[in-house]
Amino acid sequence: MQQVDVLPDYRLFVRFLDGLEGYVNMKSFLFSDQAGVFADLRDPDRFTQAALVYGAVTWPGDLDLAPDAMYDQIKAVGEWNLA
Repeated sequence: MQQVDVLPDYRLFVRFLDGLEGYVNMKSFLFSDQAGVFADLRDPDRFTQAALVYGAVTWPGDLDLAPDAMYDQIKAVGEWNLA
């Protein structure tokens, strides 16, 4: 992955090294009972700290998203809606 931009409403824009790009929508997941450790990202200031580390979207506190699953969903439908 080569780019991640934080967007309003708990969304991300991502671009992979091969040029594939799309969106990650985390809002439903973050505010669900399944959020677990990701519930900390409900804080908008914390969510905006998203960064790329070794090709994965990460946040402080060792939180990261699986780039493979993200890639597959974005390639299939243009967006990864975590639920």
